[in-house]
Amino acid sequence: MATVLIPLPSRDFDPTETGVPWRTLQARDHTVVFATPDGRSGQADSKMVSGAGLGFLAPLLRADAAGRAAYSEMIQSAQFQHPIAYAEIEAANFDALLLPGGHAPGMRQYLESAQLQAVTAEFFAQDKPVGAICHGVLLAARSRGRDGKPVLFGRKTTALIKTMELAAWALTRVYLGDYYRTYPMTVEDEVRAALADAGDFLAGPLPLRRDSPERLDIGFTVRDGHYLSARWPGDAHRFGAEFAAMLAERRSQAA
Repeated sequence: MATVLIPLPSRDFDPTETGVPWRTLQARDHTVVFATPDGRSGQADSKMVSGAGLGFLAPLLRADAAGRAAYSEMIQSAQFQHPIAYAEIEAANFDALLLPGGHAPGMRQYLESAQLQAVTAEFFAQDKPVGAICHGVLLAARSRGRDGKPVLFGRKTTALIKTMELAAWALTRVYLGDYYRTYPMTVEDEVRAALADAGDFLAGPLPLRRDSPERLDIGFTVRDGHYLSARWPGDAHRFGAEFAAMLAERRSQAA
């Protein structure tokens, strides 16, 4: 089985985008190692977990029951409670990398980490499976290879789409300010700027519903070789399942 690295910030990561893929990997007997800046357990975005502060939009915006259940299970696991520090990460010790997302201010610690960008570039250089969802794609887009180009240059990808980011921001800015705007530039625009061609960004169908283990077809992912991307928590079940399938393919090829 594979050993998968999941780096997180100290706070504000998305519970669904972390918990659902973790649960899928656990069910297939893969080993997950979490990493945080200081080697202490991280905390998800509390608004996404509880819905507190989201007002009447809480049922729409917060993590759904499946996401909350997966997160609750994950934070009780020994892997989550005993992460390693970013400084301890050695790409050679892992078979794959999974980059969750999240949009609240605490995510900047993760998205702007030079250590994580270097680690991500090393996984791409070693041609190991990499999965990124939502703002996790932004971390990949900021990572540069030895040639100085973004590791996503020449690849197809998706990420949090502009219409979703701006809609959530517009609906909540009166009482949440820029909570839904991690940076002035949208995720989609920054990711597109890192690609060889703007057309390499695939937005997918309008995301009106969240996927589930029974309805993976509702989710949307983009695969390019050993790299898999997805847009938002509503794609998390399909993202987790397809990432696990990539690991299985890798194992069969090596056998």
